[in-house]
Amino acid sequence: MLYDFTTEAFPKGSNSVKWDSRPDVLPMWVAEMDFPVAPFIIEAVRRRVEAAAFGYTLIPESYYRSVQNWFGKRYSWQIAREDIIPIQGIVPAVSVAVKALTQPGDKVVFFTPAYNCFFHNITNPGAVENPSVLVWNPETHRYDPDWEDFAARIADPSTKAFLLCNPHNPTGRLWSREELLRMGNICKEHGVPVISDEIHCEIVAPGRKYTPFATLFPQDCVSMVSPTKPFSMPGLQIANIVCANPSIREKLDRIINIWEHCDVNQLGIVALQAAYTPEGEEWLRQMNDVVHGNFLLLRERFQKEYPEVKVAELQATYLGWLDFSGLGLSGMQIQEHLLEHEKLWINAGDIYGDPDCMRINYACPRSTMEKALELYVKGIGELLLSRN
Repeated sequence: MLYDFTTEAFPKGSNSVKWDSRPDVLPMWVAEMDFPVAPFIIEAVRRRVEAAAFGYTLIPESYYRSVQNWFGKRYSWQIAREDIIPIQGIVPAVSVAVKALTQPGDKVVFFTPAYNCFFHNITNPGAVENPSVLVWNPETHRYDPDWEDFAARIADPSTKAFLLCNPHNPTGRLWSREELLRMGNICKEHGVPVISDEIHCEIVAPGRKYTPFATLFPQDCVSMVSPTKPFSMPGLQIANIVCANPSIREKLDRIINIWEHCDVNQLGIVALQAAYTPEGEEWLRQMNDVVHGNFLLLRERFQKEYPEVKVAELQATYLGWLDFSGLGLSGMQIQEHLLEHEKLWINAGDIYGDPDCMRINYACPRSTMEKALELYVKGIGELLLSRN
């Protein structure tokens, strides 16, 4: 079946953060798709709504089987029923894991640039940021770990956790099995557990393969997965913590109960089960083709217009990462100009830890991407002209 990735499903007027915060602009900033939600998910949620029962909800065993079957068949990740902890979302899940594994003053290593919520996930409970900066590789057009720096930070006795984003937001990196093994072995050598945010694991470029960190180091990590990002339904607030280590899982359960993160969205329960099906696999395949096509369109245009801009190779996620230092422009200069003059919203890299860069969302119909790209290129040209 061919699914609809051409309709501009703009939810204006629905209290959308992305579309109603600034109704006058084209928003390419929030990590949320602009594709219509898959029809099989809408149908499952519709049937649940028509039941007209919105009381407290048990999580059925079929939910856990859906998670187990999905990751077992797609990624050979065999997850035990007791290892799954449902939770409202990935950000709360990461927060729970940091609280469970650290005390105030402990350091948490993570790669920067980083998903902006990671910074307060670490600091809100009193832990300390210990960032290892990723290094641009001009041959592969991607960001790689500085392995010496990473190892030194993990070896720091004050480091009590490594917060990994697999795949990586915002650089679009899909870590290879060999890279994950190297990270895991360094952490294992120093007794540092890994917190792995894997919400983007389904959004992978054609021909690429995602490796769950837990398949390599099942006893040394806490993993987080969710269908909300890949299936365009973050408002349904459903995610899962997966942890095979009973000792760590006990700490997670304790924090979840202390901070009262116990209940999940009943519509999210049925939406996950509808997504984790053969129909969901086909929808993902088609979606990933469209997203990668949008990336290729942007890369080609920038190579032609502004070859000095570093465009990171999109291996995974639907988020583009562009470095404008070669033009002598900061991300915030461009963001402010685009908002004011082009009515286009693309995030500057400041909130992710690199002010030279910008993050753009590729998860939109081709027509939307083309419109945004015209405004993007035009705005940069105007900035460069005004400087001369």
